[in-house]
Amino acid sequence: MNQNENILKTVKDIERSVIKQYRKSIWRPFVSALNEYDMIRPGDRIAVCISGGKDSFLLAKCMQEILRHGKMTFGLEFLVMDPGYHPDNRSLIEENACRLGIPVKIFDSDIFDVVVDVEESPCYLCARMRRGWLYAKARELGCNKIALGHHFDDVIETILMSMLYGAQVNTMMPKLHSTNFPGMELIRPLYLVREADILSWKEENGLRFLQCACRFTERIAREKALEEEVHSSKRQEVKELIRKLEKVNPGVAKNIFRSVENVNLDACIGYVKDGRRHHFLETYED
Repeated sequence: MNQNENILKTVKDIERSVIKQYRKSIWRPFVSALNEYDMIRPGDRIAVCISGGKDSFLLAKCMQEILRHGKMTFGLEFLVMDPGYHPDNRSLIEENACRLGIPVKIFDSDIFDVVVDVEESPCYLCARMRRGWLYAKARELGCNKIALGHHFDDVIETILMSMLYGAQVNTMMPKLHSTNFPGMELIRPLYLVREADILSWKEENGLRFLQCACRFTERIAREKALEEEVHSSKRQEVKELIRKLEKVNPGVAKNIFRSVENVNLDACIGYVKDGRRHHFLETYED
């Protein structure tokens, strides 16, 4: 078997694992999210944004498969933005794209140069800038939507983080209209897929992906303090809290998720709608 045949076999094996072996835990929740939240419509052109991590590469594979096996006609572009990766990290992304049969388009930006000296919230600034670059490139390619690889655990962690650290109830929405790029939308097709199942799929297929490849993280890794830094993050704290709660109540993750589907405004002291703050006393005497 020559090299091309080996690559083709690897791609087929990975595709088969998503559709068959992980049909219940990955494929069905992925399809359910597409349907439940009306994420794709005929004629859409969607830019699947690949960061190099496990989530975005799985998303790319799932989007390929739904286009191939689904009943709807739409277009796909697979975008990788290089914000200033170390050459080894960029090579890993390219190797994984080949191994998974993803025809990526890589374009460069200078985001790492911009945020490298930012002391306060560099990750937030980096994420905002990345999204802006991705929207712009997607629109340039004729796309009307971008797809990101956020999963179920990202959603429930965001809910708890907003409550515990932000004093509000917010969630990560399954789809959004862009405020800065009119006519563009953001969708999250892995919205109902658990992270543990993504990790299992990765390990089962012997895949190795990037985690965070920014210069800040690379510096910490060189200082052998990466584990400590990651452990101290607010998201990691919430992730560990949910893990502990699930040991006592296996349904706690689903309950957190459903809490933002079942908001009872009759039992809320206050809420915000269309940028305007409301208080229960406004209608208390009605």
